[in-house]
Amino acid sequence: MQVISAQFITSNTDYLKCPPDKFPEFAFIGRSNVGKSSLINSITFHKKLAKTSQTPGKTQLINHFLINDNWYLVDLPGYGYAQVSKEKRKEFEKMILDYLINRKSLTCLFLLVDLRLKPQPVDIAFMERMAEEQIPFYLVFTKADKLSQKQVDDHFKHYQEFLLQSWEALPRMFITSAEKHQGREEILASIQELIDTSPYKSRKS
Repeated sequence: MQVISAQFITSNTDYLKCPPDKFPEFAFIGRSNVGKSSLINSITFHKKLAKTSQTPGKTQLINHFLINDNWYLVDLPGYGYAQVSKEKRKEFEKMILDYLINRKSLTCLFLLVDLRLKPQPVDIAFMERMAEEQIPFYLVFTKADKLSQKQVDDHFKHYQEFLLQSWEALPRMFITSAEKHQGREEILASIQELIDTSPYKSRKS
């Protein structure tokens, strides 16, 4: 897939105020500071499409970007961000889950995890919640450029082995580097595959 156009459409805190269910949607989420905004900008080849920041928790809204006039890329707030009040954290969690559970045109969730780290309890808990809610997701490992190739292979294998201890089957996985655009074409190809079978792809009027 070639990304011909990418434009910001809207931001909000309520899935009911999201754009009409007209196109298939692909949402990106992960722990704060996992490199989500950088990866989104790498995937779209738009350096400033998603706002990047050295401060975790920058994304606090449901952000819709229209790609190629036929699908939405949705930038969701990070989860597990500790440096906000418990009340604020609960608000974020409700906003995210309401969207994920109720958004009919959500075709697939891309769940980002930092490849440099061992499996984090907050990530595993989020994956399990997605499985419980039957929300389809792919697993995206970020920041591969920060490791040697041997470390990439070892960390990836360890993560797979860890998940297989409690999962019968593993989700589709991607190894990425926003800096080197690694994994970009594979993610876009997977999105195209899903668009081709989406019931929303023909709803363009």
